[in-house]
Amino acid sequence: MNQTVAVVLAYLLGSIPFAYLAGRAKGVDIRTVGSKNVGATNVFRTLGKRIGIAVMLLDIGKGVAATLIARALTDSPWPLVAGAAAILGHVFPVWLRFKGGKGVAVGGGAVIGLVPLVSLIVIGTWIVVVALTRYVSLASIAAAVAFPVGALLLGEHWPTLLFSLFASGAVIVRHRANMGRLMKRTEPKLELGRRRRGDAAPEA
Repeated sequence: MNQTVAVVLAYLLGSIPFAYLAGRAKGVDIRTVGSKNVGATNVFRTLGKRIGIAVMLLDIGKGVAATLIARALTDSPWPLVAGAAAILGHVFPVWLRFKGGKGVAVGGGAVIGLVPLVSLIVIGTWIVVVALTRYVSLASIAAAVAFPVGALLLGEHWPTLLFSLFASGAVIVRHRANMGRLMKRTEPKLELGRRRRGDAAPEA
C-alpha cells in the first residue's frame, strides 16, 4: 500500500505545472509563447530570469520531494520508481492533458534525492556546458549522459543504474528536435540580457 501511495504521490507532484502557473500569474499561457514548452527555460526566456529561476527551483523541488517522501514511506527500489514517476508526471501532467515539459529539472531533483554524490557530477556537467556554450539543450543532454556514467563510476547498484538509464533516455528523447537544431547550428543560445517576449526559443 505504501508503495502505491509513494508512486502515485510522486506522479502528482511531478505533474504540478509550475511553469504554466507562473505564466498564468502573469496573464500569459506559457504554452502559446516562446518555445510553447511547459518548462523553466521557456519561462526564463519569456517571463524573465527571476521567474524562470524560481520555476526551475520548484521543478527541482518536485523531484527531491517525490524521492524523499518515497524513502520515508517505503524501501528500495521504490524511491527509484517514485523518481521515475515524478519525471513522467512532469512530462505527461494529468492537469495539462499529458503535454508537459522535458523533465530536466525534476529529473535533476530526483537525482539529488536519490544519489547526492552522483548529482554533483550531473549538475556540475550542466553548469559547465551552459557556461561554455550557452546552449541549455546541449547542457541538458550532456547532464543526461553524465548521470549513468557517474552512477557507474561511483559504484551504484543495478537498480540505480537502471533508473539512470531511464532518466537519461527520457531527457535525450525529449530533446530530439533540439539535437537536430544543434547539428544545423540553428539552436538559440541562452540570452542573459533583456528578455524578449515571444521569441521562438526551443526549451531544454
